Amino acid sequence: MRPIREVEKLPPRVMLYGVEGIGKTTFGASAPKPIFVLTEDGLGDLDVAHFPLAKSYDEVRRALCYVRDEAHDFETIVVDSLDWLERLIHDYVCAEHNVSTIERVDGGYGRGYVAALKVWREVIGILDEIRAQRRMIVVGIAHAKVERFEDPEAPAYDRYSPRLHKTSAALVTEWMDAVLFAHWRFAVRTETGNFGKTRGVAVASKTDCERVIRVSGGPTCVAKNRYGLTGELPLSWDAFAKAIGY
Repeated sequence: MRPIREVEKLPPRVMLYGVEGIGKTTFGASAPKPIFVLTEDGLGDLDVAHFPLAKSYDEVRRALCYVRDEAHDFETIVVDSLDWLERLIHDYVCAEHNVSTIERVDGGYGRGYVAALKVWREVIGILDEIRAQRRMIVVGIAHAKVERFEDPEAPAYDRYSPRLHKTSAALVTEWMDAVLFAHWRFAVRTETGNFGKTRGVAVASKTDCERVIRVSGGPTCVAKNRYGLTGELPLSWDAFAKAIGY
């Protein structure tokens, strides 16, 4: 076997997570020729191609295999959402072990989440095949949660992260080329109250705030990318694609 230096440029793998109603699904729908694998009913009135709402992991797997194996002209596969997919994966694992909750799988002690990782790896494997064989962009949508982060070099603090169990979150975020946090950037005005005291007030109106994505991590959120991006971008697929030169 001889070493090689050629770099194969494949389509991006992107996770977008954020607060409710900010436009995560619209982001995926704006990618080139998308097909949605739905695990929750969140499309609203968006007119995009999609599979029927999946109610089991087997249905998700069949949809993924269809995109991988059948003839079509889609250029992006969107999984909406990853955290609802995780629920289906947990249900699948529970059924395999004939238990009622993931905590009881194989006697407990976290073994259920380890078993779920095997299913997550199957999902990632199929998505990698779709990306490599069909040259399709992969977009994963997720909701956000606030978690306590125990920083070994500083006092513990709260930050936003994808609403996934820590084991699956670690696997999925490591696999992604970009993990983007969508949030509102508010204008803050200073108001003077009683006794001359001042306070900052966040203003949430269409003219005083905007939707943005954080592309690199920090104390407030989990985020990363393999494209050398820093700071924030407007919340739009076009802005992200332009920033990474895709």
